Amino acid sequence: MIPRLQKKYQEQCLPKMKEKFHITNDMAVPRLEKIAINMGVGKSIADIKILDAAVKDLESITGQKVVMTRAKKAISNFKLRIGLPIGCRVTLRRARMYEFLDRLISIALPRIRDFNGISRHSFDKQGNYTLGITDQTIFPEIDTGKLQNIQGMDITIVFNQGNPEQTFELLSLLGMPFTKK
Repeated sequence: MIPRLQKKYQEQCLPKMKEKFHITNDMAVPRLEKIAINMGVGKSIADIKILDAAVKDLESITGQKVVMTRAKKAISNFKLRIGLPIGCRVTLRRARMYEFLDRLISIALPRIRDFNGISRHSFDKQGNYTLGITDQTIFPEIDTGKLQNIQGMDITIVFNQGNPEQTFELLSLLGMPFTKK
């Protein structure tokens, strides 16, 4: 079954984008390629159980196996040695990507306290958007009763092509709640 947000992209967003930017070919319109989610868990140097809890949380949020990231350099001031696990990441594609983005837009972001929208200025030159979340409890999959540490995450939405103006318009059409100017 096709995800709701992917159906919305194909039926509503694609024609509006083609009309607004005068694009004739469907393949020239920007589209989502992947969503990369990263959790840096610096506290895991002292206690590996914190990283294990972060991995379980990220797996329950995304519904996909998580990869642990390890330190590439040794930094003595942070008691960090090469090869120590210091974070976790996951890359979502196709249906899982659209389902995660739908849950992020419609459920998770509105649960942030005093939420006024997300920044319009987090686009890079290629049009990719990066969003930082300070609290993973905004996702309904996390059981707050069993939570040991509040952990943040970085979410990067990667597009196949397009400039920041086009990808901003696409995210707006998909329902991303940006701040007012």
